[in-house]
Amino acid sequence: MQALAIGGRRRLIQAIHQTLSITFRYQNQPPLLSFYCSEATNKFLGEDMDSEQEKPKCLSLRIERLARGEPVGFAFQSWMSEGFPIHRGEIFHTINRLRKRKLNKRALEVMEWVIRERPYRPKELDYSYLLEFTIKLHGISQGEKLFSCVPLDFQNELLYNNLVIACLDKGVIRLSLEYMKKMRVLGHSMSYLVFNRLIILHSSPSRRKTIPKILTQMKADKVSPRVSTYNILMKIESNDHNIEGLVKVFSDMKRSKVDPNEVSYCILATAHAVARLYTVAETYVEAVEKTMTGNNWSTLDVLIILYGYLGKGKDLERIWGIVKELPLIRSQSYILAIEAFGRIAQVSRAEELWSEMKSMKQLKATEQFNSLVSVYCKHGLIDKASGLLKEMGLNGCKPNAITYRHLALGCFKADLVEEGLKALELGMKLITTKKVRNSTPWLETTLSIIESFADKADVENAEKLFEELKKSNYTRYTFVYNTLIKAYVKAKIYDPNFLRRMILGGARPDAETYGLLKLAEQFQNR
Repeated sequence: MQALAIGGRRRLIQAIHQTLSITFRYQNQPPLLSFYCSEATNKFLGEDMDSEQEKPKCLSLRIERLARGEPVGFAFQSWMSEGFPIHRGEIFHTINRLRKRKLNKRALEVMEWVIRERPYRPKELDYSYLLEFTIKLHGISQGEKLFSCVPLDFQNELLYNNLVIACLDKGVIRLSLEYMKKMRVLGHSMSYLVFNRLIILHSSPSRRKTIPKILTQMKADKVSPRVSTYNILMKIESNDHNIEGLVKVFSDMKRSKVDPNEVSYCILATAHAVARLYTVAETYVEAVEKTMTGNNWSTLDVLIILYGYLGKGKDLERIWGIVKELPLIRSQSYILAIEAFGRIAQVSRAEELWSEMKSMKQLKATEQFNSLVSVYCKHGLIDKASGLLKEMGLNGCKPNAITYRHLALGCFKADLVEEGLKALELGMKLITTKKVRNSTPWLETTLSIIESFADKADVENAEKLFEELKKSNYTRYTFVYNTLIKAYVKAKIYDPNFLRRMILGGARPDAETYGLLKLAEQFQNR
């Protein structure tokens, strides 16, 4: 038996060098940020490792600072030569940092070294980390080979959950379901993270009908939904601009006696702010501040966005003051703050922050310039926006579709209709990802352009852009349809089917809707 164990260990080490990698976070829940897709809201769930203060003696830093191609063993040797032992906690800390920095190859090297040199007796979590990064780098088939070489004592539910999650992270749903069946036969419990991944994989409109079945299976497997599960479900509804669905999920969450966290309230507050339900949004913003755990940069970024929506300049300055105290201020935080101050018409403050970002950061991204371009264009300051466009070119950055959409709005605000149509056309010729087209800033800028068309009684162009918003379900909001009705009223055109069209589109008519339709009725005999 001992000889077999030694032989199995040798096969394991050999398999490591061909390995695979899966994403096991059974004990360390992954940030959901990769899933949250709006340009403003899709970035608030991760952790910025650059913002952590490190101790002078830190094994993870030594490993991170190794030159490319330098063996990981050098870091371990220097660490031990100074009299420091290799503890399991230090390895796990290192792995978590490397994972968050997406340094998967280096993380795999660390786990290979641990299994080979055995500074301590490897346990389930060590093998699960090894499996995770093997699959990430070398695929599922190599992961399965490695799994078969792991000592039988460790081929338990922890490793099985890791294997299932790995398959799901690779998008291989059928194989994942087969392993889940095997787990049921073996009597292994399933992690809620497995079901979280399944829900995310079925979050697209074409697959969303499967989610209730996943939740039913989750209940059958006696797996209780966690706060992260409900957060995913709420974000799906939020991304679909379905406030009623969002509130229903939140009610289900409370009924299940699952306590919301700061992420839950961030989703709720942002969704209601985007829907212009500011009173409700304000209530949830208060809840965000009460449930905040430390100065998490991602939550602070969301608060910057929200106080911009709510027009609360003092609170916006307060949150920015907290951000300024962080060890590192990210470019993204500057961008969001610039846009937020622009939203509340504090253009000079937005310019101050942009100058500060310019002096502290290297301006090498188009979105850095877009932040101030959006502020200028929102307020019709097209000359300033044009000057910034020239500076963008001098810095080697090219305008993208977002830039041209902002410029189009700026031109319309400045009554430069021809130039605005040209900018709009240029932007439409550029490739734009679905993620950008579904992002809140893009949708809101597009709606502002439709408002300009409505003021000019340009129904044709208003309808063209309205179709864009319809594809993103942004037209579920009543105020979006009301904007289009204004274009018809201004153009003195009566459409008898408009109310039916609106209801079928998922929007609820309000007092303003009926008032506008009443105005339009006077043109029905023309």
